[in-house]
Order: sequence, then structure tokens, then C-alpha cells
Amino acid sequence: MSLEEIPSPIPMRVESLEDLARFMASIAGLGQPAYALQFEYNGLNYIGVIAIYRDYYKWYGVPVFYYYESKTPLHGKYLLVRSEESGELIKTSNGVQPGWIAVPIIRLKEKPSFLKID
Repeated sequence: MSLEEIPSPIPMRVESLEDLARFMASIAGLGQPAYALQFEYNGLNYIGVIAIYRDYYKWYGVPVFYYYESKTPLHGKYLLVRSEESGELIKTSNGVQPGWIAVPIIRLKEKPSFLKID
């Protein structure tokens, strides 16, 4: 199958990095593999996750690229998420920490050709 035949996931931009991290932590918390893809494109930095949309009638199984866009790249190798009574904590780190859900950040050299985010 050539890349021209691979349909692009539906791009869905989230409002904040916290929204994206919370979503990925919920995936990881259910035992599903979760990782963040990070790349630069047209002078902007993108971090996101490709997920399968499961909750809407005939759209069940449609791939979606949930992403956050920023002017600066994230530093660190993991997004760490912890939820407490006092609130939600989200940070980047070069390693995992006990009590946190760790989502690895995978840095790509370029935007995958099958992703359409323009």
C-alpha cells in the first residue's frame, strides 16, 4: 500500500497541553499503550497522539490525531500526569517518577506524510 492510499487521521486540535496529557494519561491508565509524537512543521511544534475514535455511531474505528500546537518544543522525555484531591499536576521530565502516569514523548525528524494538519 502506498502512502497516497493511506487515509489521514482526522486532525483534532486540543486547547491546552494539559488537555492532551490528561487524555493520554486516561489511555495509559486503562492499560493501553500511549505515547506522544512530537515534530516541527512550518515553524510550529506539534505534540499529539493518534487514537481510534470509538464513541460515535458510524465513525467507530476512525483514526483521529489529537494534537497541541505551540511555538516552542517540549523539553523532556516524558509527560507526567498525577491527579490529586488538590488538583491535577502535569509536567515534563527526563525520567519516570513513582505515583505519576508517564507517557513517553517520541520525537520525529519530520511530520509523518500521512498526517494532514494544514
